Amino acid sequence: MLRVSWLWLLILMLLTSCGKQDDAAYQPAFISKSKSQLKEYIVGIHPLHNPKLLKEVYGPILEYANTQIPEASFRLEASRNYEEFDRKLDAGYYDLAMPNPYQTVRSLKHGYRVFAKMGDDAEFRGIILIRKDSGIHKVTDLRGKGVAYPAKTALAATMMPQYYLYKHGLDVNSGIKNRYVGSQESSILNVLRGHVAAAATWPLPWKRFSIEHPEMASQLEVKWQTAPLVNNSWVARRDVPQVIVNKFQAHLLGLNQTETGRLMLAKMPISKFEQADNETYLPVIKFLEIFSNDVRAIEW
Repeated sequence: MLRVSWLWLLILMLLTSCGKQDDAAYQPAFISKSKSQLKEYIVGIHPLHNPKLLKEVYGPILEYANTQIPEASFRLEASRNYEEFDRKLDAGYYDLAMPNPYQTVRSLKHGYRVFAKMGDDAEFRGIILIRKDSGIHKVTDLRGKGVAYPAKTALAATMMPQYYLYKHGLDVNSGIKNRYVGSQESSILNVLRGHVAAAATWPLPWKRFSIEHPEMASQLEVKWQTAPLVNNSWVARRDVPQVIVNKFQAHLLGLNQTETGRLMLAKMPISKFEQADNETYLPVIKFLEIFSNDVRAIEW
């Protein structure tokens, strides 16, 4: 009888042990999804500034997007110059990008679509700087002299000023010495240091330069400015899921609704981003047709 009792005790212990193992096997597991498991979207911004400054200005917007859109990861990739950015955009390298309006029109032929844009179109104009002690009074005083621009493909800071000079009596191709110096800051510094007689840029980098270097900026003046055009766009490659594009668009359009977002916009400086589509850039296409026919041939 004692041996039977021990046998039942042993069976009971085994059953209890199996029950505990089964309970352990069915415990729910909560796995935290790491950033490396998220789909990464590469974001390109055309060279408004040098790469370091570009990341300081636009990096926080993408970091904020990563908190607002947790199912995706957005990474900013700055380009050294316009040529590098243009090459990557034409190749469809970026998932999302903020090109200038000329690059926007080109991107539509390389698989992109417009979904937003910078606000403040009145700020999208070319300006031409000279030194206050230059002795230059009218456009034709630049004949035979050097003029700096960021790049051939810069719209507000190159094409629009060149069109202005053409309309005011200068042959841009032979009447002046065009210097394409790689960035907005370089263009400004070239005229400041006397390497050229004038420099073209646009209001946003000029405002930032004036705030950060007031003493140097005080030696220059905005001598001429062009009429405005449509501001920089945001484009998405056509294979980027529409739900991601919609959420990123909502993120951009909502920045001016919060104090955090307004501080980010102030660094650019603009007041807002706004909704746009491909048709928003029809006026740019018209300008490019005129510029290509009258001033210099461009590919678009």
